[in-house]
Amino acid sequence: MKRILIPTDFSENAYSALFYATRLFQHQKCQFYILNTFDVNTPVLTSRIDTSKGDLLYHQLSNESQDRLLETYHSIVRDADEFDHTFETISVSKKLSETINKTIKSKNIDLVVMGTKGASGAKEIFMGSNTVRAIQKIKDCPILAIPDEFDFEKLVDIAFATDFRRFYSKEELEPLLQMASLFDSNIRIMHIHEEEKLDELQEHNFKKLKEHLEGYNYTLHWMSRFDKKTEVINTFIDKMNINMLAMLYYKHSFIESITHEPVIKKIGFHASIPFLVIPTAS
Repeated sequence: MKRILIPTDFSENAYSALFYATRLFQHQKCQFYILNTFDVNTPVLTSRIDTSKGDLLYHQLSNESQDRLLETYHSIVRDADEFDHTFETISVSKKLSETINKTIKSKNIDLVVMGTKGASGAKEIFMGSNTVRAIQKIKDCPILAIPDEFDFEKLVDIAFATDFRRFYSKEELEPLLQMASLFDSNIRIMHIHEEEKLDELQEHNFKKLKEHLEGYNYTLHWMSRFDKKTEVINTFIDKMNINMLAMLYYKHSFIESITHEPVIKKIGFHASIPFLVIPTAS
């Protein structure tokens, strides 16, 4: 059974991510955990009166969180009643990234699915701060970021962007392979090259990648770096009608450079499709 964690701030985008996930795994038995975290900001040094105010605020926020989770639960049970899916809600007064990491371990989560924009997000920003923080801090589980107002479509083509500078193990590629297996998707290996041919290290890594992809539909696409890498990726997504973009996250990887930008929109990477971020061992 697939075990999927969906954080929510009760925005439309968060519900869209949950709805998308039920369609993505429509042919699989799944256990979904719908998580809401709320923060009670009470100073460390407080008087007895302040403490009682903090307790009151905690109960108020807790009740609101649980009530809204119940609404979300009833909505998704109704919207996904034709699938073999079960849903459980979790309400916690902790920081989101910390809670996600703990839940991944305690519930043996296979995938975290998040909306890219929260309740107060701006349309021009590719990923909201919570999504960026999750990508930076969650190392033990793949994350699937769903764009705002994205309608489900079958995974016909998945783009996998790589520079072949790193060796990928079969275990690291498993989330990508599982996605491709859902709808027998084509994996479009996208290599943004700066040299006309691969060097010895890249050739070795490419050979190993092909071995891991044996039995799957895949093609290699060479993309010239005519401009920013982000713009090359966007062009490829549009030209090839890609349904999902996948990358591995490791030190000095392309994703790391994206998530360390102070303002995401500056680099021109506006994901119009679901974005699968796969953590690596190092």
